[in-house]
Amino acid sequence: MAWKPAEIPDQTGRTFVITGANGGLGAVTTKVLAAKGATVIMACRNTVKAKEVASGIDGDVRVAELDLADLASIRKFADDSGGFDVLINNAGLMNIPFSRTKDGFETQWGVNHLGHFALTGLLLDRIGDRVVTLSSIAHKQTPKLWIDDLDYEKRRYQRNLAYAQAKLCNLMFARELQRRLRESGSAKRSYGVHPGVSATDLFAHTETPLDYVAKPFIRLIGHSPAKAAHSTLFAATMPDADPETYWGPTRLFGSQGPVKPSSSTRLSQNKDLWQRLWAESERKTGVTYSFSAGRTPAQ
Repeated sequence: MAWKPAEIPDQTGRTFVITGANGGLGAVTTKVLAAKGATVIMACRNTVKAKEVASGIDGDVRVAELDLADLASIRKFADDSGGFDVLINNAGLMNIPFSRTKDGFETQWGVNHLGHFALTGLLLDRIGDRVVTLSSIAHKQTPKLWIDDLDYEKRRYQRNLAYAQAKLCNLMFARELQRRLRESGSAKRSYGVHPGVSATDLFAHTETPLDYVAKPFIRLIGHSPAKAAHSTLFAATMPDADPETYWGPTRLFGSQGPVKPSSSTRLSQNKDLWQRLWAESERKTGVTYSFSAGRTPAQ
């Protein structure tokens, strides 16, 4: 039988931090968790929009400013944060024109991966339970990981390939974080999930004609944002969810359907690349993870 959010246990007393919660899957996830009694912190760049969304959700929902394209903003958010239970790395950009973050990173990689890598490292000693990181079936669209040119300093920029690379990095990060937590003896867990395909605002910022035609097409092959959020909610709340499993829908090449163990590429399972990506991410962000049993401080 397909898993449904009705199965989520009471979340009273638990606090969740969700990046990019001012729309799409993040807003859906916020609403469901708040209805289950959780305290939800919406960590968003656009706090005006986030407050509008929060005002329409019943429960303990708070808004905090976080710009994943700015390491200084990430550090400030971390400095201002207390302890909580679950971090959901949800925010993302897709297929946008070439640009760079404030710190000089290619924006899709910088926001989708590096921003979340830095955020997670700076908060990990305050996370009581788990980290959930959203990847995508798009991770299957890249034939390799250009570990020596992740910022497109030598290659011609291809927006769809840059997005695929960033989502591959999300999945590799989730898996390597889980491996390091497990080997350190920590009880914390790291999950990689994907939502399938859904007509969210991700499909409205490419600055191409695709912005006008994508959503109707996506509605035909994908599923609603409410259903697309199921994999995130499952991994974030279910006590027995296996962190070694990549959770997501599996029907129609992974674009829709109930939450199940999902397939991923052989490339995404390359443990040597996980570690090389980790080292490069530490070098780029200046955030160094230090693991110990039960507690994982970051510098």
